[in-house]
Amino acid sequence: MFSTRRTSKKILRRAKEIVFVSLVKDSPSCCCIRKLSYVNVYMKWKKNPSYDSIDTIYRSLELKPLISLKNCIAQAPSGCIPISDISKRGLELDVPIKVAKFMRRYPSVFEEFVGPQYNLPWFRLTPKAIEIDVEEKAIYEDYKLDLQLRLKKLILMTREKRLPLRIIQGVQWYLGLPDGFLKNPGLNLDGSFRFVEMEDGERALAIDCGEKMMSTLQKNAVSKGLSNGGWMEPIPFPLFPSRGLRLKRKISAWLDEFQKLPYVSPYEEVSHLNPDSDIAEKRVVGVLHELLCLFVENAAPRKKLLCLKKYLSLPQKFHKAFERHPHMFYLSLKAHTCTAILKEAYEDEAAIERHPLFTVRKKYIELMKDSDRILKQRRFNNHFSYGKIADSDSALNSESIDEDGIVVEKS
Repeated sequence: MFSTRRTSKKILRRAKEIVFVSLVKDSPSCCCIRKLSYVNVYMKWKKNPSYDSIDTIYRSLELKPLISLKNCIAQAPSGCIPISDISKRGLELDVPIKVAKFMRRYPSVFEEFVGPQYNLPWFRLTPKAIEIDVEEKAIYEDYKLDLQLRLKKLILMTREKRLPLRIIQGVQWYLGLPDGFLKNPGLNLDGSFRFVEMEDGERALAIDCGEKMMSTLQKNAVSKGLSNGGWMEPIPFPLFPSRGLRLKRKISAWLDEFQKLPYVSPYEEVSHLNPDSDIAEKRVVGVLHELLCLFVENAAPRKKLLCLKKYLSLPQKFHKAFERHPHMFYLSLKAHTCTAILKEAYEDEAAIERHPLFTVRKKYIELMKDSDRILKQRRFNNHFSYGKIADSDSALNSESIDEDGIVVEKS
């Protein structure tokens, strides 16, 4: 949790650390000696309205069930379904309220009509929703290799190069994988993927890949001439301070030293690192940076990342790294959810390649906004119609008809 006090609450542990680093097999060993002062600090949280107003992030909670329902209709042979087909699947599709009520919230996506039997409500997609659905399917087909690579990178960041299927399913929305991606491995996965069984009997997806992966940070450093792609180079993280957020002198000095530390790639072996060292802290930050780079919106609810802790060799309280590095990450508390956002993705758009699905999701969100306008207009029209009826009734009550059938006003 954030500290909202004026003064930052900090715990300083000063120690001279000697970190011995062993390179991979068949490589010479080296010893890295560095005097460090590790600062475990709880930063003062600074609200930033620009990050709190990113629709693709904050409407994602509504967009995910909307797309799931859209897929149910699009997969139907007739292109339309009765509400009875999906009314009991709300929990499965992550719909937060009754399914029919949820679908009626978005008339620009779902068109309701009376079915052929028993006057049951049926739903079909609007022409605009069908158009975006076709575009989305084309992206899944054209960028299949890109989606495979993102999943492959996530698995290669794990200690054993394998990840349980339930964990993958928990983050597949953020990776941009379609709903049935793992159900059709022959179509969606190449030969480097294989299904295995873990020690506890759980099914997992493993990678047989000998190629060396470079993180997004390493690629950018190489392109700028700051690195030659070697191992344990002192690559600094790009920082984007929030306006009005100032670090105290001791914290700022620690951050300067932190930036000069060797960068440990998320794809490298980390068993040799002292978990209490600053280099281990930099490795944790590097993993979180690379993880958010793989996601569609370069952001995710912080609690959704907790399931990856064990498999990515992250410490018990790794989420504190988001708070210790406010120049890299922004933690938003909007919609009663703590969402971690990678600042670099929105401050320097050329640094991180946009996910191919990002544009499509923005189009769905525009449809959702159109729905808000349609419902608002309906409420206005209903209110206006009710007002006219009330005025008409009032006028009738104030008039009477004489014997000749002539309307006269009551005195």
